Amino acid sequence: MPKMVFVQRDGTRKEVDAPLGLSVLEIAHRHGVDIEGACEGSLACSTCHVIVDAAWFAKLAKPTEDEEDMLDLAFDLQETSRLGCQLIMTDALDGLVVKLPSGSRNAGG
Repeated sequence: MPKMVFVQRDGTRKEVDAPLGLSVLEIAHRHGVDIEGACEGSLACSTCHVIVDAAWFAKLAKPTEDEEDMLDLAFDLQETSRLGCQLIMTDALDGLVVKLPSGSRNAGG
């Protein structure tokens, strides 16, 4: 099974099983990682904002315009920011590393 790593707010790394076809948000919730996801993955908030490790960012599909609009509302926005609900686990993402931002802002959700 693919794995992924969450770098938590305190800097600790948590490696978890990442079933194919699940979103980063769903994987986080399965493993007790502190990502809110207020809109439950319906692309109506920015509370599942994650910062993708630079080595992985280019391997991701480009964000949609709707995702970019929601990211504009995210707290602690970075160059490699994405919404966890929009990142779907594939074999190519085995080992994906994402960092939790320092906080979140529930804008629009």
